[in-house]
Amino acid sequence: MKCIKVAMSMTLSHFTDAERFRAFRSDSTRWLPIALDIARSHGLDVSSPQVFATGTNLVVGFGEKLILKIFPPLLLAQFVSERGSLTQLAGRLHLPIPGIVAEGMRDGWPYLIITRLAGTLGSEVWPSLPEAQKERVMRQLGETIAAVQRAPLGPLSQIEPRWDAFMRRQMQGCRSRHERLGLAPKFLAGLDDLLSDATDLIPMDAPPVILIGEYIPENFLLACHNSEWSLAGLFDFGDVLTGWRDYDLLGPSAFMAAGRPGRVRSLLEGFGYAKPDYALKRRLMALMLLHRASDLNSHICIEGWQDKANDLVELQDLIWAG
Repeated sequence: MKCIKVAMSMTLSHFTDAERFRAFRSDSTRWLPIALDIARSHGLDVSSPQVFATGTNLVVGFGEKLILKIFPPLLLAQFVSERGSLTQLAGRLHLPIPGIVAEGMRDGWPYLIITRLAGTLGSEVWPSLPEAQKERVMRQLGETIAAVQRAPLGPLSQIEPRWDAFMRRQMQGCRSRHERLGLAPKFLAGLDDLLSDATDLIPMDAPPVILIGEYIPENFLLACHNSEWSLAGLFDFGDVLTGWRDYDLLGPSAFMAAGRPGRVRSLLEGFGYAKPDYALKRRLMALMLLHRASDLNSHICIEGWQDKANDLVELQDLIWAG
C-alpha cells in the first residue's frame, strides 16, 4: 500500500526543453513508481520491471511479453506517430511489429502498452555477422521497407510536417547545419550544386508513402535459425513521416552498407531497384545531407571515408558502390 500511495502522490511534470526531460528520464527513481502504478492499473505483473536506458521516451518492460512507453507532452508528435503507425501497419507486414494492448493518459503524458517482440537486438549481432549473412539481412531490410511503403497511409496522411514543406525547410538549413557539424570544406564546396540538383532529383509532390526514418540495427530484431540470421521484428515508430520512398534507404546505407557493393546491391534489389546509376546516387546523397538527423561525420560507417573521397560526387560513389 505504501508504494501505491507514493506513486499516487507523484506527478509527471511538463518539460519545456529536451535537455531537462533527458535528465529526468536518466533518473528512473523519479518516474518508475508512476510507471509501475500505470502498469498495475492495467493488471500487469510489476514484480520484475526492466527499465530501458536508451531511447527517447520512458520505456519499461514487464516480463517477456509487454512494454510500457510513456511520452512527454514535449514529444506528443512521437506518440501520434507511434500509435498511428502500429495501428495502420497491423497485419500488413510479413515481419512482426508491436501490437497495442492498451493506451491512456497520466498527468497529460500519453502512454502505450505494447507487445514485446522476440529476438536479439540488431546492434548486438550485426557487427559479428559473416558478410554473406549481412547481405542477406540487407536484402530483407530492402524488402521490409518496400512492404511498409505499400501500406495505405490512413490517418498517417495527416502527420506533420508534409513532405514538400519538410524538404524545403531542410534545404534552407542544410549548409548552416553541416558547417556547424564540421563537414570538411571539400564536401561543403559542392553543397550548393547538390542542393540545386535536389529540387529536380527529389519528387516533392509524388504520392507519399510511410517513412520510418530509422531502419538501423538499434530498431530491429534478429533471430537465428539453422545458423542463418534473419530479421525477426521491427519497432520504434516515433519518427514516422510520409514522403518520397528513397528517404528510408538512408539509414541502412549509412550505418550498415559500409560501401560494400554486395550489401548495397542486396539492399537496393530487396527494395526493388537495379544497380544504382548516377541519378539515384545523386538523389540519395542529397537526401542523406537533408535527413532530419544528418551528420555525415558521425553516421557514415566507412573507415577513413573522409580521405577516400575528394568531393560529394566521389563520396556518393563510395557509399553506394557497385
